Amino acid sequence: MSQWLPIEEIAEKVRSGELKAVDLVNMALKTIEDKNEYNAIISTTKDRALQRAQQIDSGEKKGRLVGVPFIAKDNFLAFGAETTAGSNMLKGFVAPYQATAIEKLEAEGAICVAKANLDAFAHGSSTENSDFGVTHNPYDKTRVAGGSSGGSAAAVVLDMAPFALGSDTGGSIRLPASFCGCVGYKPTYGLVSRSGVVAMASSLDVIGPLARTVEDTALILDVLAGRDELDSTTIDRDPESYTILAPAKNLKIGVIKEYMGEGLDDGVKNQIEVSIAKLRNSGAEIIEISLPSLPLSLAVYYIICPAEVSSNLSRYDGVRYGHTDKSAKTVEENYIKSRGQGFGAENKRRIIIGTHVLSSGYYDAYYKTAQTVRTKLINEFNEAFKTVDFLIGPVTPNTAFEIGSHHNEPMLDYLTDIMTVAANLVGIPAISLPIGSVNGLPVGLQLMGKQHSDRQLLALAKQTEELSK
Repeated sequence: MSQWLPIEEIAEKVRSGELKAVDLVNMALKTIEDKNEYNAIISTTKDRALQRAQQIDSGEKKGRLVGVPFIAKDNFLAFGAETTAGSNMLKGFVAPYQATAIEKLEAEGAICVAKANLDAFAHGSSTENSDFGVTHNPYDKTRVAGGSSGGSAAAVVLDMAPFALGSDTGGSIRLPASFCGCVGYKPTYGLVSRSGVVAMASSLDVIGPLARTVEDTALILDVLAGRDELDSTTIDRDPESYTILAPAKNLKIGVIKEYMGEGLDDGVKNQIEVSIAKLRNSGAEIIEISLPSLPLSLAVYYIICPAEVSSNLSRYDGVRYGHTDKSAKTVEENYIKSRGQGFGAENKRRIIIGTHVLSSGYYDAYYKTAQTVRTKLINEFNEAFKTVDFLIGPVTPNTAFEIGSHHNEPMLDYLTDIMTVAANLVGIPAISLPIGSVNGLPVGLQLMGKQHSDRQLLALAKQTEELSK
């Protein structure tokens, strides 16, 4: 049992005076300290968090999230601690302003208590690429927590806070949610502002919550969603609240054929099939759906994503901000030394791949072709959603793998994303739900909906969550 009540109940009890915000913040900070060996947290915002809690306790207790502690992935700009993006390149960087997502949560009374660990610049699927050390899985400290939002997922499962924020570029919310056993939500592209979040791949990046239940997840999304003048890619939110989770009737759900075949662990497959059977028994019509271009999605992702990474990381040049080698005698030497020391191996790998696919003579062969296949994927998903309301399948082929087992094989790390990248390429909402375990390790179920169907997808997720109990 979690030490945290549902988020809405916490806020109600703070408003009534039954709970004190200061006590909640101290409870979160103590749990973070007690479970430090999991390395889920890079830094805490203790002083600022306690100050905000005291203001709440002594003043008007307004806001839907009043007094509720939360943790932000350390690529969100937030006051009270450094923002490092898990990289030595940004070690010591103090944010001059806060991410829109943080501002919206604080406007509703939530209190950021810590910054969570992540793969450096969110490059990875295991949080092993963090310059602050690997995050350990809450169920088995010899295994990874997933990535890149591994710290956020582990923090929620370890009861450090009722919810956390993550970013999802190719599965970085859903994958650690599956590995750690919590709910992880990737909204429709543009539904939540990315302003103030360190960019990875701008046409793929999405901001979303990790929480213990679908209801908590829906409440956080309801606070975060909507247009932001600081992010031109943001879109209009649903006029109705995302917390309205009434189950729909006569649903058609498509089982993704390409995700249920070769390479899927037998134990994981069995758990997915049990969940599908429960949905069928509850009245949903289950149909097998084939998306012929889906096997190409990983290759497409690992062309487009590094290309955008290469562009976004070019700003870290050792001159304007970020790590600087002060021994350099020339500008060129400063570039080489600062970037060589500040970036990790995976950062450099993605910069090199991205620069290569964008270079003259290779642009058409790689980048342009990948964008063409991306359009084909979008069309195939659109056609699928003419037949079914939602899609269902695994989040990842396996449960959490052992720390270090992919160390010398980057491709094994990339293959972990094989079932999550498509949702980012086509911009649709997707969620990971804990549905059971295999050999004591959590298994996540992935549900996907068409663009702008976030509220309906969350309603199906709530229904599925109840069937899994």
